[in-house]
Amino acid sequence: MSPAVFSHGDLRLYLLSLLAEAPQHGYGIIQALTDRTGGTYTPSAGTIYPRLAKLEEEGLVTKTVDGRTTIYAITEAGRAELASREGDLAGIESGLADSVRLIANEVRQSVQDAMKSLRADLAAAEKDERSSAKARPRSAADDVRVSSREELHRADALINAFRARVRTDLRTHVARGGELPASVVTELEGALDAAARGVTVGLNALGR
Repeated sequence: MSPAVFSHGDLRLYLLSLLAEAPQHGYGIIQALTDRTGGTYTPSAGTIYPRLAKLEEEGLVTKTVDGRTTIYAITEAGRAELASREGDLAGIESGLADSVRLIANEVRQSVQDAMKSLRADLAAAEKDERSSAKARPRSAADDVRVSSREELHRADALINAFRARVRTDLRTHVARGGELPASVVTELEGALDAAARGVTVGLNALGR
């Protein structure tokens, strides 16, 4: 999804809706926009801060400076503006949801294409290896090396596919407003760590 998803005035309204949920600093707003769009749109500070300044000038937002942090909060006038444009906001939310679904589908397709390309590369590499082997005597060590390279490519494909799938599922869930508790991420971290240890133990056992 490109920044064009926010047509003239849409981003201004969406900023008000984010601040209506809770006061926020500029970086937090940028991160929220990134999360809500599934990572497909990350506005620059040069895009966000001038709009926040304009909202403040219009009396729709206030800011409080706490040390080096500036916190923005919606005013009653801002809430009234938001309430008067509920229909417009619903349209923006619908557009964001459609864009996130489109991106998720594109990611899944790219993973499938990458797997297809990898299989083709593996087949070509195996063919080349067989051609090379005909020109020289083949040993058991050659067979092991060829097999190991093939399995390494397969492992890479599995890791990349897993990463793409989990990343897409997490971003889509959050972009749709779903909660992502720390316990889920901690569980993911533990599972990945256990898998890595299992691989290390297995390789060490083969090396003995």
